[in-house]
Amino acid sequence: MSREQDLLAAFVEFADTLVDDYDVVEFLHRLAERCVEFVDVSEAGIMLADRDGSLRYVASSSERMRLIELFELQHAEGPCVDAFRTGVAVQSGSAEDANRRWPTFSPHAHDVGFHSMSALPMRLRANVIGALNLFSTEGVALGPEDLRVAQSLADIATIGILQERALSDGHVVTTQLQVALESRVVIEQAKGIVGEHNHISVDDAFKLLRSYARSHNCLLGQAARDVVSGTLAADTLTEPTRASPA
Repeated sequence: MSREQDLLAAFVEFADTLVDDYDVVEFLHRLAERCVEFVDVSEAGIMLADRDGSLRYVASSSERMRLIELFELQHAEGPCVDAFRTGVAVQSGSAEDANRRWPTFSPHAHDVGFHSMSALPMRLRANVIGALNLFSTEGVALGPEDLRVAQSLADIATIGILQERALSDGHVVTTQLQVALESRVVIEQAKGIVGEHNHISVDDAFKLLRSYARSHNCLLGQAARDVVSGTLAADTLTEPTRASPA
């Protein structure tokens, strides 16, 4: 199957997902994974603006990407921050360029293996609600075709968060957006509990949570809240994973 056919299938998949009460966090994690499949990058992540207009981490293709995005937010410096502020795509294909533009953030990104970085604004008309981060272990900037594909995926993510009927008075933050940001905090807590209880990595703990939510037809955030509250035992999550791989 060609990349065009794969993309079409992914868009159909995402369109089928966009129904009432869909799981925003799970949707964005799946989209980040699709970015890695369809674009010549190693990792992808998504940041969204909160009610105050400050960027916050929401989803990524791996724990490594999550940590580097948190570092970017901590120092308010990096491609994702720039893409959000300016509303235009940002690219850096060399260590020299990245060090010049982001002297605090860039060395840390290089230390964990990232040598080229791109970020695309997530926007609906004039409203920028966040940014899509695309990092690679190769020191080569994305080509025009990959940028077009990545922007299409960013647009899908934007539509998934801000459906036009939910916009009012020019405000870009909706109830869905706030739920996604609040769920993210609980999910991080649950990942830690599941990982510690089962003696596994945080990435594997997250896979268990996602697999359980899918197999039990519940929201990822609700599964995480149940783990944190103790109503869902951490070792219970191992059974669905054997039957329903992430």
